[in-house]
Amino acid sequence: MVQKPTPAKPTPAKPGPDSTRRSEKSRRAIYGAALALVGEVGYQKTTIEGIAARAGVGKQTIYRWWASKGDVLMEAFVDLSEQAAEAAQPGRQYAIPDTGDLAADLKAVLRATVDELLDPAFEVPSRALAAEGLVNEELGRRFVARLLEPSLQLYVQRLRAAQDAGEVRAGVDPRIALELFVSPLAQRWLQRTGPISYEYTDTLVDYALGGIAAPGDGRSGNG
Repeated sequence: MVQKPTPAKPTPAKPGPDSTRRSEKSRRAIYGAALALVGEVGYQKTTIEGIAARAGVGKQTIYRWWASKGDVLMEAFVDLSEQAAEAAQPGRQYAIPDTGDLAADLKAVLRATVDELLDPAFEVPSRALAAEGLVNEELGRRFVARLLEPSLQLYVQRLRAAQDAGEVRAGVDPRIALELFVSPLAQRWLQRTGPISYEYTDTLVDYALGGIAAPGDGRSGNG
């Protein structure tokens, strides 16, 4: 009886390249390229072709993920902001601190905002998106929905907590009240009508809380 040869065990296939890792690497390169180009040549002169060349990818890769350069820059800036939030409060969803002193908490977060607005890494893409949003209604709406409104809701939450603690009058609308100190800062920064500084934002908080503080509350506006 002829013994049949034992079938050879198949050679394990070599693992192929990790497409997830490759995609993430490309995405990061595209984010970095978009932010860098906007800083160097401005929004109008930034192109998908330029971003692709800078990132070392084909432009078809970019179009597979995004419809326009505005979309690329939007996501790149969102990612940059998320990294900053993670660095500020590792492992936690960012929130405005609640130390029990509303004025001090608002002054602290607005000082951090001043630092961010004066940091070219944030200032340049933020200005580019804000300026383009004025003439591109769709991009402007998305800029507000994805970047501005989530940040403003953090102020709403903190002001509501202050209402619960009796620091702010119960009848005050937090979404309107926050504009007393956020909007002047944004206008001064965007239109360059004056310098932005810690002293300026501290004063905004003092003036704003002087108008919304609960009667007899001595904590607001004295930090």
